[in-house]
Amino acid sequence: MKNFSKSVFLGAVAVVGFVSVGTAHAHFPLMSCWLAADKVICQAGYSDGSEAVDYAVEMFDYDDNLMERAMTDKRSIAEFTMPEDDFYLVFDAGHESPVEVDVVEIEEK
Repeated sequence: MKNFSKSVFLGAVAVVGFVSVGTAHAHFPLMSCWLAADKVICQAGYSDGSEAVDYAVEMFDYDDNLMERAMTDKRSIAEFTMPEDDFYLVFDAGHESPVEVDVVEIEEK
């Protein structure tokens, strides 16, 4: 009977561990950016529909120099002044692959 209880306990731990890992990786970061007058607006979030509040979104030039960093607000939105040079934006949530949006992908909304 001891071995049965131990097997049930270890099985339960394995299932909980599997579910936890599956849940932790069930979503991935997303970011949508658009132009509004002289601003670049980006909304960050996750594929499960959750928001990304208080995360950094960074703007880089094509030489990979950091041009500007903005934090997402309570609506998961970060705003930048439209630069004269080409750029790309990065939202790195830290646990998955970062999202990159290139200036050529950004349109007026």
